[in-house]
Amino acid sequence: MERKNATDYPQELLNPFDRYVHGEIGRRDFLDGAKKFAVGGLTATAIWESLRPNYAWAQQVAKDDSRIKTESATVPSPQGNESIRGYLARPAKPGKLPGVLVVHENRGLNPYIEDVARRLATADFIAFAPDGLTSVGGYPGDDEKGGQLFSKVDRPKMTEDFIAAARWLKARSDCTGKIGVVGFCFGGGIANTLAVRMGADLSAAVPFYGGQPPAAEAAKIKAPLLLHYASLDRLTGGWPAYEEALKANHVTYTGYVYEGANHGFHNDTTPRYDEPAAKLAWQRTLDFFNKYLRG
Repeated sequence: MERKNATDYPQELLNPFDRYVHGEIGRRDFLDGAKKFAVGGLTATAIWESLRPNYAWAQQVAKDDSRIKTESATVPSPQGNESIRGYLARPAKPGKLPGVLVVHENRGLNPYIEDVARRLATADFIAFAPDGLTSVGGYPGDDEKGGQLFSKVDRPKMTEDFIAAARWLKARSDCTGKIGVVGFCFGGGIANTLAVRMGADLSAAVPFYGGQPPAAEAAKIKAPLLLHYASLDRLTGGWPAYEEALKANHVTYTGYVYEGANHGFHNDTTPRYDEPAAKLAWQRTLDFFNKYLRG
């Protein structure tokens, strides 16, 4: 399939697609609304297909890259869903390294998130990407089915699963004890939540277009934050109030709003990917983790 960019679509089509991705409307409702854009022999279904993830576009670090080692791991989660499975990636060379928890969008541990973990491993971090869908069988190999399963998971217990995964990563013998978290969409909200829940046990948090915690909880945040938002994303509307809460509680933070970018701009498997914004945000993320997780 030919790769398209967000600019190839009218924003009034991308906005309802965003609502579909977040489970606010069903596929049929999206298709009904997309019919008015189906011209010149194009069907609404073809539009929907073109907006879905294409994992052939995504892989930046091959699964068998000789620089890294990858494996599956299962983490006990007694306060959550008993356990959570995930994907562990680390450099092939031995030695203690800082850890980074990688938290997926609302689709589960798909190939894009696994690739993000491998990217971190090539940057000399131990990366662990848990699958929040573990309790319902795990990521099913299809993002739409993953979204359907996601709605069936006990949300508070899933949050506990991610906290358990972070503490497991921090306690590993090959980890220095300094860990950060990076999350995308749903995972961005979890990154903010972990910053609230873990306090000083977390050394850095990087939410990509994540939902903000209540302002009253900002006082619990001890980790430095790097926050990435998109100017065309509804979630960005909550950023000014969150920033005020961070300032009021003297939290160390840096926030960026990427002009002209859509929600999901870092995900290089969909047309919403914005390459300049994604590359800049990722370099800033690596620089941030190097600053706060090393030494």
